[in-house]
Amino acid sequence: MILAQVAYETSNSIEVFSEAYYFFTVAIMWLLHVGFMTYEAGVSRRKNVMSTAMKNIMTIAVVTPTFYYFGWYVYFCMQEGIKFTVSADGAKPAGLTELYYCGSQYGLPWDGSAGPNLGDNITGVFWAAFVLFSWTTGSIMSGSVIERIRISAYLWLTALMGGIVWVVAAAWGWSYGGWLVVHFGYHDFAASMVVHGVAGIFALGVLYNLGPRIGRYDSNGGTRTFQPHNLHLTLMGLMIIFTAFYAFYAACLAILGDTQPGWANIYFNPATLSAITYTITMGFAGGFAGGYIFSRGDPFWTISGGLAGVVAVSAGADIYSPNLVLLLAFFSAGLCYHIGGWLETKARVDDAVGAVSVHGFMGMWGALAVGIFAAGYPTGPADVKTSFLGQLVGVTAIFALSFITGYVASFILKKLNLLRVPPEVEVEGLDMAEFETDFYPEFGRAEEAITHADGTRESADATLRADLAANR
Repeated sequence: MILAQVAYETSNSIEVFSEAYYFFTVAIMWLLHVGFMTYEAGVSRRKNVMSTAMKNIMTIAVVTPTFYYFGWYVYFCMQEGIKFTVSADGAKPAGLTELYYCGSQYGLPWDGSAGPNLGDNITGVFWAAFVLFSWTTGSIMSGSVIERIRISAYLWLTALMGGIVWVVAAAWGWSYGGWLVVHFGYHDFAASMVVHGVAGIFALGVLYNLGPRIGRYDSNGGTRTFQPHNLHLTLMGLMIIFTAFYAFYAACLAILGDTQPGWANIYFNPATLSAITYTITMGFAGGFAGGYIFSRGDPFWTISGGLAGVVAVSAGADIYSPNLVLLLAFFSAGLCYHIGGWLETKARVDDAVGAVSVHGFMGMWGALAVGIFAAGYPTGPADVKTSFLGQLVGVTAIFALSFITGYVASFILKKLNLLRVPPEVEVEGLDMAEFETDFYPEFGRAEEAITHADGTRESADATLRADLAANR
């Protein structure tokens, strides 16, 4: 009797601790979106600051209900591929008794777990953690498309990606019943590919249809540079994002109080909070150093290198040695810098914040790196060994899912003339067109500057007007 009482109290304590743990990770992860909004507002030109900030706020408004009504169910019931599993008996590989909770209506908005329920104090906070991951995918794309996308088009696209597309990728490779995990041992602990990669590659598909900002490229193929509204604000935004990354990593752990070491990754393999703390801290250090050295001290790429480094080590964050993390993050930051430069100048992809390079390509590289540096590690309840082939299959499948959906959705909006603002509005500035006011009335509007391909800097007005006339 006494032992039973002790067991009950222990179990209840673990549940209460788990509930509080995820609640506070969710609260701290809100800083991700404070950071993204600040970061993007700093990068944008003054005439587009409020429009840029509003996109980040409205991301929350459209992604949250999309995930609640559709995405949560998709996560549990699309783990076998591009099809719904309508029964809990849909897949029973070795080590699994059911395919998560699919077939029991778990994940549907009318299920008892989808609201106040005294018998279930975990689902709500766990759902909220996934919602924050969903917002993150939208915020990653948001920065890449600033200053020329219609806010309505952006909201349709971010609802699709944040509420559905990334969730399908997570069902495949970020759940213990996903087909990539069960059959290929795919390992992506802190979502290098299933969050960062999805968002960056989806954004790449959108950018191909959206096109560059007016004035970004000259008639000779040279690349012009717009001056950020406030680079200090951008650096501060990224530092806020880095703070929230600790909570992002922490939310990727499951609490298993009745087993050693008490923590597990999303595949229910042993992990520790201490291990991921080493990884994220060393990852930032290596990334900052690499970004600084490879970019020769460029402020934007120095701090973006920190983000690139952490994205690159996130997939193996639960198992990597800190020494490996430092080296991987350092060289990944350099790789990211060069990919970003190639995309900007050679591929002529106008990604305003480098999201395709930092999140998309580093997300892919991060997932592949596990197959190189952690091959043979057992993943999932069936302990399938991680391999380079398995990681490659996962990256290929998720790349195709992300790029195709981003490209097709934006192509449809483009054909309907709903994707991009009119050229006159873009040149004048989105804030005046959307809000009909100057949000800095106490200051005179400074003359916008532009840096040409040859390094000369002058007023942007004549260049933008000339390009506007040429594009009509």
